[in-house]
Amino acid sequence: MTDAQRTHGERPRAASGDGACCADAREMHAAGVAATVPEAGRTAHGDAPAVQSTKPHACAHDHDHAHAEGRGAAAGHAHVHEHAHDHGAKSGEARAHDREHAHDHGAKSGEARAHDREHAHDHGVKSGEARAHDHEHAHDHGAKSGEARAHDREHAHACSHDHAHDDGHNSHDHGHDHAHAQDHDHTHAAADCCTPAALTLAPLPAAQATASGHVRTSFRIMQMDCPTEETLIRKKLGGMREVSALEFNLMQRLLTVDHMPGAQAAIDGAIRSLGMTPEAASADAPPAAAKPQPAKPWWPLALAGAAALASEAASWLGLPSWVAAALALAAVLSCGITTYKKGWIALRNGNLNINALMSIAVTGAMAIGQWPEAAMVMVLFTIAELIEAKSLDRARNAIQGLMRLAPDTATVRDLDGSWRTIEAAQVALGAIVRVKPGERIGLDGEVVAGRSTVNQAPITGESLPVEKTAGDTVFAGTINEAGSFDYRVTAVASNTTLARIIHAVEEAQGAKAPTQRFVDQFARVYTPIVFAVALLVAMVPPLVTGGAWHEWIYRALVLLVIACPCALVISTPVTIVSGLAAAARRGILVKGGVYLEEGRKLVWLALDKTGTITHGKPVQTDFVPRAADVDAARVRHLAASLAARSDHPVSQAIAAAAREAGAAPFADVQDFEALLGRGVRGAIDGVRYWLGNHRLVEELERCSPELEAQLDALEREGKSVVMLIDDTRVLGVFAVADTIKDTSRAAIAELHALGIRTAMLTGDNPHTAQAIAKEAGIDDARGNQLPEDKLAAVEELATGPGAVGMVGDGINDAPALARADIGFAMGAMGTDTAIETADVALMDDDLRKIPAFVRLSRATHRVLVQNIGFALGVKLVFLGLTVAGLGTMWMAVFADAGASLIVVGNGLRLLSRSRHA
Repeated sequence: MTDAQRTHGERPRAASGDGACCADAREMHAAGVAATVPEAGRTAHGDAPAVQSTKPHACAHDHDHAHAEGRGAAAGHAHVHEHAHDHGAKSGEARAHDREHAHDHGAKSGEARAHDREHAHDHGVKSGEARAHDHEHAHDHGAKSGEARAHDREHAHACSHDHAHDDGHNSHDHGHDHAHAQDHDHTHAAADCCTPAALTLAPLPAAQATASGHVRTSFRIMQMDCPTEETLIRKKLGGMREVSALEFNLMQRLLTVDHMPGAQAAIDGAIRSLGMTPEAASADAPPAAAKPQPAKPWWPLALAGAAALASEAASWLGLPSWVAAALALAAVLSCGITTYKKGWIALRNGNLNINALMSIAVTGAMAIGQWPEAAMVMVLFTIAELIEAKSLDRARNAIQGLMRLAPDTATVRDLDGSWRTIEAAQVALGAIVRVKPGERIGLDGEVVAGRSTVNQAPITGESLPVEKTAGDTVFAGTINEAGSFDYRVTAVASNTTLARIIHAVEEAQGAKAPTQRFVDQFARVYTPIVFAVALLVAMVPPLVTGGAWHEWIYRALVLLVIACPCALVISTPVTIVSGLAAAARRGILVKGGVYLEEGRKLVWLALDKTGTITHGKPVQTDFVPRAADVDAARVRHLAASLAARSDHPVSQAIAAAAREAGAAPFADVQDFEALLGRGVRGAIDGVRYWLGNHRLVEELERCSPELEAQLDALEREGKSVVMLIDDTRVLGVFAVADTIKDTSRAAIAELHALGIRTAMLTGDNPHTAQAIAKEAGIDDARGNQLPEDKLAAVEELATGPGAVGMVGDGINDAPALARADIGFAMGAMGTDTAIETADVALMDDDLRKIPAFVRLSRATHRVLVQNIGFALGVKLVFLGLTVAGLGTMWMAVFADAGASLIVVGNGLRLLSRSRHA
């Protein structure tokens, strides 16, 4: 970022290299991300630097650590930590997260959150909201005013912090008291469902040191794909003294353990004692789709099916009972050994999962002489499990599809000028790579020779190819079309834009959405209740009313079969993951299920102007000299010299116009300074000059009725006006105009059709704001908006019902983005900050992705309601039928397995929306 990134009331686009300016007060899930804003990067004409707006919050932490803080006016920290603290500040918000190793504090208005993680802290709060998070993996924080959310996490901590640090703070005093009261229930709902594993996924970092001296190790456990296994592992490892934290990502079959050094072998052994085979994830490897594991032999299941049918036939034909029993036993042994083994492990560890319940039910059926039915139930259960596993793998394959976008190899130039093909993961930063026609680009880079057109649809969703020439950026996973070119690698395989997208989607998959947390909490009590009911059904009628033991025990066994809430538990994650993958395929990166669910509630969408609604590439349209004794060329030259020091589009337009006019080389500017929300100033040849907007002219008292009339006329034409001023007068007036993108008009119309109103918040003058808003069809336009004004506008919109979204670039609109229920970052492709900090990152600048996101969110909600309603309805119906004596074990298996398959298939329908939503 240059000395004055923003100079004329609008904000610049996010740039990949500006990581230091990206602390926009959003949650930063990666521990240790520094969030600071360089003093020189302040805005000059209407917007503040990344994290300029915060309200006072309090923090009482006792820690010794280094602080990296997003600074906010009137926000104070006094922190003493034993680990690294990352404070990104949001207006008036306080988050309390207790982690042993890294803190990320971001604050939103009036909200308090308590997140307890052993190794990474994310503090952020929104207006009037209190949250307690209890989960093992990534946090999704979507907050609304007055909303309370409860998230279960792995451990309970109580923490009072005294924070003290020596960080320099501008325009605020950092002294606050963080009170953390963390009484968390850290037991994950582990409703039981089970799906065999058949897929290998991407390696992730295996072991990382943490600030407290503990070690964080990641394991791939291919048998861990539902809450059944999560519960077993949690119970087994949770009691180990060496283990301090557990994080589960069931969709990726990934377990992350924070533990004492040297405990990895013991952890590995404990997991293996549960019948699972953990593998340490490879460190620093780029995402890659691995080959599927060999399929299990089919003949045992076929043999079991034949034996079960034969047992039924023997019973129906009246053959001796031992014949049917022998055939049934053969069927159970052929296909049920794995179920019995898993069931025994579960019972031994005090867990009633589906394998335990099915083992009890089948054994009980055989004990009361129902041999044929016991055999057929076991066969049907095994078949249903296989089909369900295949269906769930479709959801997992959605992320696999992203992994396959990048080729495994690249053609690299050697030092002697020859070319050779090597693995993409081995290509070094700065290497020169050649791409031939039709090839996929393997890594991010900058074109150095040649030209071509590149299909960026796999990453951005753009329908038309983009021309690439020397100096242009290319991205891994995109497709080269007709031409050939060489490019210099700017990101290794593990850090490409595609790799970061995949990592973000995986983290989003691991985080639990609100509906999923509700389902897990319900499932936590459902199975024990149904098991207790089954015991009562088996014992009370025979003892109290003299009913037949055989009949009532059979009914109880049927209840056991339907006691596992498989369909209910898998309905939510499959639906959410399918929605996230569908969004990613369209170039919409959603950072968690919470935002996918919240999107349907949007009623207001606030948007910045430059680069969001307009192209962000304005051109100078007018120049009016106002000093008769100063040559017009001199005025142009002075203004351009000041403007060239700013990256803001308006300044760049003035500088570009001077270059095109053949102006002399720009003058050297001394004492250059960006003036927040007003303009810039500097000295040229010892004389002070200002280049700024209407507000600056008024503050300098250089305005006149004649000048006011001139400015008013230009602004009513939708133009942005800046003036060159010296110590006594206005030397010249410059007008710059931007054009509205056609996609913006279409997007606004689509949003209105969805019932969402729009507001434009811009640092430009009110006349220009109104002109642009009228042309684009925007409902409300507000000009002269400083960052605190944008924040206030979003807070005002949030006072009504429904959710409020804010669209910006993830840097300059930080306070408003932070306060909004959903923050949208535009043009995130290649921009680390937007991918890491936005709630929803659009991979290009097409606003039409936002109504597409809203439609997907509403479709996801409909599917969730359908799945949950269907799963619960089926359970209730068969509970009633069973107690009434009308249900059979066959029916129960069909009900449980059939419902699971239906909800999985219904959830997977969302994947098709990536093609036509």
